[in-house]
Amino acid sequence: MVFVPSSRFTTAPRRGLWFAFRKRELLVRADFTLPEELWLEALPLTPVRTQYLGEWSGVPCYAAELAPEAEPPPGMAFCDLRALYFRRTLGEDLMAMAGRAVQVMDWDRTHQFCGACATPTEAHATSRSRVCPSCKLEAYPRVAPAMIVCVERGEEVLLARSPHFPPGIYSTLAGFVDPGESAEECVAREVFEEAGVRVKNIRYFASQPWPFPHSLMLGFFADWESGDVVPEPGEIEDAGFYHVDALPNLFQSRRSVGSHLLIDFCKRHGRPYPVPEGL
Repeated sequence: MVFVPSSRFTTAPRRGLWFAFRKRELLVRADFTLPEELWLEALPLTPVRTQYLGEWSGVPCYAAELAPEAEPPPGMAFCDLRALYFRRTLGEDLMAMAGRAVQVMDWDRTHQFCGACATPTEAHATSRSRVCPSCKLEAYPRVAPAMIVCVERGEEVLLARSPHFPPGIYSTLAGFVDPGESAEECVAREVFEEAGVRVKNIRYFASQPWPFPHSLMLGFFADWESGDVVPEPGEIEDAGFYHVDALPNLFQSRRSVGSHLLIDFCKRHGRPYPVPEGL
């Protein structure tokens, strides 16, 4: 399945694949799947704003912002996008498009007025942007680069848990890139800030769009260079190096670039990844 973005951003809504959101909750069937084709006007819902996204295997795709008080029609439900990600009911392609849709919707909603002079903005006819008719400032959808890193020390890997994680769950370290900073510099800084250790031999692995809220996640490997693990107060609840044979509980998903970093780590040391296939 191929998604083809479009420059026809003002195309009028029509029958197709709709990603309708109440805040960041997606309208889905009761079984948490997406209707294959939907005419939004056939539902008792009036969108606040709509966005044409492009085509997926010839099917037009749209994002719709619904009112905060909107109620799901019979046989349907609203579900938080992150919860859907871990349920795996949408599949890789639809989940990626839902992530694109919610980011475009959020950007459009928060850029109805110019950030420089407060004039109401207008949608650009041929590019994904909103333009101020007064001062001509253009606003494009925001994408925040972030890194996630697998720090290795022989057969050990640095894992940590945030206070926001589910109880007992650990993951690799991650953080946002600062202005004027390269992704590699971000890796070194975030690891030192969050765990108190220095790293070397930083090397790129893969990237992943991450719509929580609007990131491009860049995955890296790095080797421990020096220092003892000291968790950053308030940010990291616990952290340490774990042997490949004694990994703690991890997020039960293989869908994130963070999981694939650990899958690769385990494979290179001849061990199975401790999350079942299919998750």
